Amino acid sequence: MASGAAKLIPSDPEKVMVIRRVNPNILICSTPFLRFGRIKVGGRGTIVKLKDNSLAVFSPTALTASVKQQMQEQLQSTDVKYITALDGEHHIFLESWHKEWPNATIIGPETLPDYRDKQGYFKIPQEKWKLFKKGDESSLSIDSTFDAEFDREYNHAHGNKELVFNHKPSRTLIEADLLFNLPATEQFSKTGVSATTGFLARLFGGINSTHGDATWQKRFIWYAISAGDRKGYNESVNKVSKWDFDRIIPCHGDVIESGGKGIFDKVMAWHLEAAKKGN
Repeated sequence: MASGAAKLIPSDPEKVMVIRRVNPNILICSTPFLRFGRIKVGGRGTIVKLKDNSLAVFSPTALTASVKQQMQEQLQSTDVKYITALDGEHHIFLESWHKEWPNATIIGPETLPDYRDKQGYFKIPQEKWKLFKKGDESSLSIDSTFDAEFDREYNHAHGNKELVFNHKPSRTLIEADLLFNLPATEQFSKTGVSATTGFLARLFGGINSTHGDATWQKRFIWYAISAGDRKGYNESVNKVSKWDFDRIIPCHGDVIESGGKGIFDKVMAWHLEAAKKGN
């Protein structure tokens, strides 16, 4: 782990991580996380058991003894075959997971290996990477087992280079920074500190909420996040909107247990409308 990452994560994740199963084949690991070392956005890893009993891990959090224990007890498997960094920022714990399961495929955006090298992170062998690449649909194919269970999209227009997945058997969208659902109530629930205290938490939480008409998050995505390549962003979220999902597991904020498709379409409404017009 690069030295600068330490201030963003809890010093003892074993004490504050919330591990729970959202359905028989999906385990989530929710932890406190401070954006820029100050803003309470929370962090979350998702572990999915595939039909062949292997595991796919998305945005891995700290690999604690409890995580390994719950994988065995709740999912009856510790056979990790896929480890995914959902974008250019959700990769802090790749090292520990790779060392525990050195044969697992590491999935991430095309920009990530070079970024990790520049920041001084542990170097993952080149042959272990499966990188999503702009303009290369074939790069989104992992293998027949993985592809059969997941819809896959690469939103290269997002500044963080977002990878988005839909676990088709459970109709569960798994994403990092594409959509927030703040406040991060579950992720801070074992800290003794409210997820909503502090000016920055209230401000950022208000902007990145899905409640009501979600106008502030719509504006934030439209005017800031997608401004660099709005057409590319429109096309990408339009693809995701066509998937069949109900639950959303975001990295930041609470899980949307049901009605996720409607919430996604609400937050992305301006982009979806623009995509229909070919913009």
